[in-house]
Amino acid sequence: YRVPRIVYVNKMDRTGADFDRSLEMIRSRLGVTPVVLQLPLGAEDGFRGVIDLIEETAFVWPEDDARLGQEFERVPIPEEYAAKVREYREHLVDALSEVDEKLMELYLEDKPLDPAALRAAVRAGTLAMKHVPVICGASFKNKGVQQLLDTVVDYLPSPLDIPPMEGINPETGEPET
Repeated sequence: YRVPRIVYVNKMDRTGADFDRSLEMIRSRLGVTPVVLQLPLGAEDGFRGVIDLIEETAFVWPEDDARLGQEFERVPIPEEYAAKVREYREHLVDALSEVDEKLMELYLEDKPLDPAALRAAVRAGTLAMKHVPVICGASFKNKGVQQLLDTVVDYLPSPLDIPPMEGINPETGEPET
């Protein structure tokens, strides 16, 4: 139906959670270009948050989460993730520069990239179905759910953004929208 979509890699706190393997399956099984917007901060029982590649910050949930994921803290990206974040952010900007020429110019000139411009490019590429944004979390513990909802609002189309579907009325045989 040509409906833009996002991918939410859930259960990052469970045994066997493997974000990179999920990305490979997205490429091979779905045949789409994933654009990673978040990286998991830890995995399996060590999962404690997500790293936002656009804002270049981390969201961390407290260990003793009495409020069930409702509260999280924005923290700097841990040093041990710096190289991985650089690599994935470079892939992100590279993919987005194919959608937005102005972004490509800034990227090639090695100028700082505005998060609002990156978000606009993600939305444009998602609506054009050139790529699929990928985020992650652990829904059972409500970790990453707020970011998932924000992603839906920011990058997926409203009903007004999609042209109406056309079909044939089975009673009259006439086309309808």
